[in-house]
Amino acid sequence: MQRSHYGAFPQRNIYMVTATDANDTPSQPLETPEPDRPGTVPDPPAPSRALSLLEVLLCSGFPTQILIGGLLIGLGLRVTTDDPLPFQFVVAVSLLDTVAIVLLVMLFLHLRGERPLEVLLGRGPLWPEVRRGVTYLPVVFGLVILLGTVVQVLAPWLHNVPQNPLQAMLTSPWRVAVFAVVVVLAGGLREEVQRAFILHRFDQHLGGARVGLALFSVAFGLGHLTQGFDAAIITGTLGLFWGVMYLRRRSIVAPAISHALFNLIEIALFQYASKHGVLPPP
Repeated sequence: MQRSHYGAFPQRNIYMVTATDANDTPSQPLETPEPDRPGTVPDPPAPSRALSLLEVLLCSGFPTQILIGGLLIGLGLRVTTDDPLPFQFVVAVSLLDTVAIVLLVMLFLHLRGERPLEVLLGRGPLWPEVRRGVTYLPVVFGLVILLGTVVQVLAPWLHNVPQNPLQAMLTSPWRVAVFAVVVVLAGGLREEVQRAFILHRFDQHLGGARVGLALFSVAFGLGHLTQGFDAAIITGTLGLFWGVMYLRRRSIVAPAISHALFNLIEIALFQYASKHGVLPPP
């Protein structure tokens, strides 16, 4: 046998079959998958990315709220230039959109063979997450106070809405009670389910959880522009904070508790300030 300059025997290509291998190798080329490099995630197939992007868009809140709002207007709920945000309209859209988003998230997770409770609530016990949500509440208010002070000192022009239009709707005790339910369900529940699902899909197929966190935090802030530029910045920052809470624990319980309690305390503080002359009455 002819000697090879690499050694005593000729080098063999393990992926191809030669005449000498006919009796002891398969008749087709052997496929040996190249191992993934540490820390790398294989690119998902294009259909998975496209489907995940569609799911994210549908669960972003914009399509569902536009559709629900249009249906309510079509059914006779009046929205005029004098009253662009009627209380009944805001309540109906918020609650119906909560149902729609939660159902869509559950449906999309089931269709992919995923477990909604595991994706949304995590695998650990719930009570420690509840305590964690309460514990982080002072941090949330600290962020609001800090950002509000910075905006007031450095960019007061960002406070372009003198009175929050949502708070201006709270003209009676029953409205306050109804709105308290809305901020718990539409804020603490819907927005945190929405945020968790979108971050989950970005983490899987759309460039990573950090990309999703940055993009959705900006979108979350822009969704509150009707309350003012300063409110949009503060709200976007809070969305970023609650998103980090979810990603660290893979559970919406702590951010949902924190979010819901923040909204309720904010309503209570507004009512107290209005009654004691700190703020003008709505």
